[in-house]
Amino acid sequence: MPKEFSRGQRVAEQIQRELAELIRLELKDPRVGLITLTGVELTPDYAHAKVFFTSLAEPAALPAIEAGLRRASGFLRRELGRRIRIHTLPELHFVYDASVERGDRLSRLIDEAIRADKKHD
Repeated sequence: MPKEFSRGQRVAEQIQRELAELIRLELKDPRVGLITLTGVELTPDYAHAKVFFTSLAEPAALPAIEAGLRRASGFLRRELGRRIRIHTLPELHFVYDASVERGDRLSRLIDEAIRADKKHD
């Protein structure tokens, strides 16, 4: 069983690398802009891949970015098939990864708490 897990991980990492390059170099949709892929989760049968991304764009731009990625998913999947040799090419599902944003917010809250604490000393 661990061997299957490691192969799945390797395939997910390869998909992430290839997609990042395709999005950066080949995707012409202006809605997508600069995004960072933070991870890929594959189903055990490789039929579906959740592709997690973050963006420095304003939160209001997220629906447009997601729409651009959804629209490009067929193109990206086809190009992925030319670069990766696997039996089943997964259907791509793009999901916004808010963990970076949450981490940034938590970091600011901690900094504010430390400043407030120093004022009281």
